[in-house]
Amino acid sequence: MRTGKHVLTTAAVTVVCAVTVLAAPGTALAAPGPTPPPSAPGASRAPATPPAAPPVAPDKDLEAVRRQLDGLYRAAASATEEYNAAEEQTEKQNAEIVELAKKIVEGQEKLDRLKDRAGAAARSQYRTGGLPDGAKLVLSDDPEDFLDGTGRVIQGQRAAKGLLGELSRAQQDLKTYAADASAQFEKLEANRRTKAAAQKKIEKQIAAAEKLESELEQEERERLARLEREAQAKAQTAWLGSGVLKDLDAEATDRGRKAVEYATAQIGKPYQWGAEGPKSYDCSGLTSQAWVSAGRAIPRTSQEQWRQLQHVDVKDMRPGDLIIYFDDASHVGMYVGDGSVVHAPRPGRSITVAGAGTMPILGVVRPDTAEAPEG
Repeated sequence: MRTGKHVLTTAAVTVVCAVTVLAAPGTALAAPGPTPPPSAPGASRAPATPPAAPPVAPDKDLEAVRRQLDGLYRAAASATEEYNAAEEQTEKQNAEIVELAKKIVEGQEKLDRLKDRAGAAARSQYRTGGLPDGAKLVLSDDPEDFLDGTGRVIQGQRAAKGLLGELSRAQQDLKTYAADASAQFEKLEANRRTKAAAQKKIEKQIAAAEKLESELEQEERERLARLEREAQAKAQTAWLGSGVLKDLDAEATDRGRKAVEYATAQIGKPYQWGAEGPKSYDCSGLTSQAWVSAGRAIPRTSQEQWRQLQHVDVKDMRPGDLIIYFDDASHVGMYVGDGSVVHAPRPGRSITVAGAGTMPILGVVRPDTAEAPEG
């Protein structure tokens, strides 16, 4: 992944340099004309020709910039989902460590109680002369006392054996809890390192993309935005032209409708990697929280949503279903009907409604497996 990002960054810098050279004043490529003859004394001079405006990068160069930006932001999206997965695992491990700590405390308290019982038994034996019940039984002269003593000896032996067994089990449990806690701490530290590495990847890719965009002139930025819209429209038209929506008329479930209502209510809020609301979201933060609001907890990341949720055919999807994008499942949007999704696109953009076919679709997953109500 590092090699790929290095290639992207190098290519991005190359494009920026090309655009900068093309846009720099005084770099016109036309051959110079012949040198005009010197003017005769007293002859009037023609007004000086105003300097030509700096040339603007042609669309083919801006198209290369657009592709580089897409690559950088996609790499950032992949790293974001990697960060989110590590964050989710960290939260689970923290909870497990807390539970193990409780078990260790409870186990130590139980062991202390068992030790107190053993100590009480030893003190009782000391107060009665230090003779065990078996010895007292042998020395008894009274047959009735002998029979009573036999029962007490057997009962005492069982109690002692049980106490020793409980002590042994309590000690073993404590060792197990301590070993489990140590293993969880190691996993926790590993996930923290994964999160830190993913964060560096995200910040590096976003910084490269922002630098690339900052090198463009205002007119070039406007034309770049136009190229993005044209590319999206072309992809959406091709997707719709495949007839994918021809027989698509499924209704949303009650939960699906609530999830859509939540997601669309966030339109206009900014994208923020790692965010789950309420002020900002990343792509899977939006979809997971929308379904939480509908009463259904789903995985946090787009990869786990793709891996764990029920897969459905595109021709069978209904509002509330999640469309997973790109081969690495690094992006997700929620289908809202009429061939559209609501999604959190990327850094620098806000949550919006877009054509469902504007990005390469990996597949569709369904958080709510309930039957939709009859129309």
